Amino acid sequence: MFISLLNPNVDISAIAPELMLTITGILVMLYDSFNPRQRYVSGAVSLIGIIFAAVLLGLMYVTPSSASAWNGMVITDGLRVSFSFVFLLVSALTILISAVWVDTEEVPVGEYHTLLLFATVGMMFMASGNDLVIIFLGLETLSIATYVMAGLRKSDLRSNEASMKYFILGSFATGFLLYGMALIYGATGSTNITEIALLVANPNFPALLLIGAAMLVVGFGFKIATVPFHVWTPDVYEGAPTPITGFMATGPKAAGFASFMRVFVLGFPLIAGAQAAGLLHETWITALAVIAMLTMTVGNVAAILQNNIKRMLAYSSIAHAGYALVGFVGAGMATTFPKRNEAIAAVAFYLLAYAITNLGAFAIVALLGERNDRRSEFEDYNGIGFKAPLLAFSLSLFMLSLLGLPLTAGFMGKVLVFRPALEAGNMLLTVLVIVAVVNTAISAYYYLRLIVVMFFRERVTEWTAPQIPTAIAVVLLITVVGVFYFGIFSESLIERFFQAPM
Repeated sequence: MFISLLNPNVDISAIAPELMLTITGILVMLYDSFNPRQRYVSGAVSLIGIIFAAVLLGLMYVTPSSASAWNGMVITDGLRVSFSFVFLLVSALTILISAVWVDTEEVPVGEYHTLLLFATVGMMFMASGNDLVIIFLGLETLSIATYVMAGLRKSDLRSNEASMKYFILGSFATGFLLYGMALIYGATGSTNITEIALLVANPNFPALLLIGAAMLVVGFGFKIATVPFHVWTPDVYEGAPTPITGFMATGPKAAGFASFMRVFVLGFPLIAGAQAAGLLHETWITALAVIAMLTMTVGNVAAILQNNIKRMLAYSSIAHAGYALVGFVGAGMATTFPKRNEAIAAVAFYLLAYAITNLGAFAIVALLGERNDRRSEFEDYNGIGFKAPLLAFSLSLFMLSLLGLPLTAGFMGKVLVFRPALEAGNMLLTVLVIVAVVNTAISAYYYLRLIVVMFFRERVTEWTAPQIPTAIAVVLLITVVGVFYFGIFSESLIERFFQAPM
């Protein structure tokens, strides 16, 4: 064993952030077993573990060049570092949002934080995996943890239903993903993404390559909730506890995009003069462009019809997956490495902006929803604008950012993901951007509807504004400042923080 650790391919530092979170999760689980009444210690230890993981990740950020380890299965590059920071931020904010919820709902605190940490480990491996096997293991680690978290409120039938639906449909989608990976291996003889990028020019079985890629689209499409693989999203988001819904709408979605882009943009590139690679590239570009148009349109139109805030945000998350796909397709059409890397960084920034905005909104929905989320209908928000001004104005800001109002993070995120598609000079991608802009206008109805309900509708029942817990106040401070900061200083942020994949 000692000799194997001296192997240059066995580089513990290459997985140090993931290892830190794994150790923290085990410690939280063991501590909760012996001290189950110390409910706030688990959250504090989890936050400390996330901070240390972020420090270790920061050391990778200052590394001047990319590196692979574990026989090329794990890679350190800008895509991994930028997305992993998003995952850690999402998990930290989720813990803060849950600080009061875990106490009032009487959920098993140690189990909850352990599952959240293991889910974060899975997300980070999905971003760092340079091999289909590692990506699959990361996906399964994430999925199993989120299946359980969705049903963590055991006495709530809606939560149980959400967990069961997520598990059944997720398992079905995982079968597509795994079979697609097997076909890719059969066509190229490798599961390493770097090697696949070289082998797709002359695959052993071109038909298997196309079929395998199509199955990967199904598997990844389920994870990021694109049409027609989105049917699980509204019911699961509504039934799951609100803090967990906020986590599922941001972290796993970003993880799905990270591995989706690594496989398709970096693993299936356009190779000049290679017929098989050219057909594969053209096929997935066209397919994802059509899926993006359907996803934006279905998500926004369905959101208009919703009377439940969580279901509205669920369909909103579907629409935002379509917006992010615009940048994804733009990255795939980039003809130079700088342009491709810029497009990937734009998608990472968009998902960060979306995560900051969405988690802030879900923090308020969780606070106002009270126990078992019994107050999550639009009519429950009637007239609260001047009764709880801080919460109402913060929620209004988050809705405007999701809409894409200038000077907010959402606006800059859309500008950055639309730009690569326009610069590609492709008619299909130009139409895609036009559809995205039209859908942004459509989304104004349901985002502004919530603002109108809060400030311009009369409340017919008595309602007292809740006290804002310290943890929620910290979340609101971080997210409100983040919405403005990322909306104004996005270019410098991308240059300094979101390194292009090296």
